[in-house]
Amino acid sequence: MKSASTRTLVALVIGGMLTLAAFAGAFFWAGVPDFGFVRVAGNVDSVRNKGPFEEEVKEARYLQNYVDHDVEVASEGEVISGTLTAASEDEITIDSDGKKVTIDAADVDSAVVSGYEYGRPDWGQKIFYFHVPVAEISFIVFGFAAFYGLRFIMTRKREYDTKARISMEVTLIFVTLTMATGILWTKAAWGVWWDWEPRLTTYFILILLVVAYFVLRNSVEDEERRALYAAAFSILAFIDVPISFFITRLIPSNHPVIERGGLEPPMLVSFIVAQIGMILLGYAIYQVRMGEMMLQDRIEQAKTMLEG
Repeated sequence: MKSASTRTLVALVIGGMLTLAAFAGAFFWAGVPDFGFVRVAGNVDSVRNKGPFEEEVKEARYLQNYVDHDVEVASEGEVISGTLTAASEDEITIDSDGKKVTIDAADVDSAVVSGYEYGRPDWGQKIFYFHVPVAEISFIVFGFAAFYGLRFIMTRKREYDTKARISMEVTLIFVTLTMATGILWTKAAWGVWWDWEPRLTTYFILILLVVAYFVLRNSVEDEERRALYAAAFSILAFIDVPISFFITRLIPSNHPVIERGGLEPPMLVSFIVAQIGMILLGYAIYQVRMGEMMLQDRIEQAKTMLEG
C-alpha cells in the first residue's frame, strides 16, 4: 500500500494537471452560451449571427431603439418604407428613396422594423468552470469538519479535533476562492461586484462562520474546552451549508442554477475535469497539512522525552 506522502504527491500532480486541462478546455474548447441578443441594422459575419429579424412596434416611442434600421411605418392609412434616421418622443424621420419624411409620433399607427439579430455571449461562463467546483469542495470539506467535530464530542480523541481543524483550514481556502471567482462572475454577468441576493448572502454568512471558528479557537486557552467548543460550533455552523446550497431552489434568486442536461459535451467535460482536479487538490492540501501536524507532534514528543 502506498504511503500517505506518495498518495498526496500523486493527488497534487494529477489534480494540478486536471485543473490546467480544465482551464485550457474552458478557454479554448468549451463554447460560450448566449444569455441574450443584440439587434443591429446591418449584416455582420459572425458565429453569433441568428439571422434576420422582423418585429412589429405598436408605439412610436419604442422606435428610438431602432435608428438606422429598415422600417415600414403605417400612418393615417399610408405605409412609408425606408431607413429610420431619427426618432424621439415627438416625431420620427425616415429616409425613403432619398427623401426625408418626418412623421409625428402621434400619427404612427404601427411600424415593422427589420434587421439582424446576434447572440450576446456570456463570457462570465468561463469563470463558472472553476467557481462551481471550488464552491462544491468548500461544502464537502466543511461537512468533514462537522463530522470530525461530532466524532470528537463522542470520543474526546485529540486526533479528531486535529482533523476537524485542518478540514476547516482547507474550507477557508476554498471559500476564499469561491468568493473571489464569484465576485468576478458577478461583475462579468451582472455588471456589479456584489449583490445581496439569497445565495451570495447565505454564502457570505458561511465565510463569516468559518472565520469565527478560528477566532473561537484562538480565544479559548484550555485545550480540551477549546476543542469541545470548536467542535460544537462547526456542527452548528454546518447548518448554513444546505441552506446556502438549496436557497436558490426555494426562493426567487438571480443566481443561476445548473439544470440537468443544461451543458453541451465540451462544457460538461471541462466542468467534470475541473471538479475532479479540485477534489484531488483539496485532498492533497489536507494531507500536506496533516503531515505537517504529525511532524509537529513528533517534535513535541521528542522535546518532552529529552526534557524528561
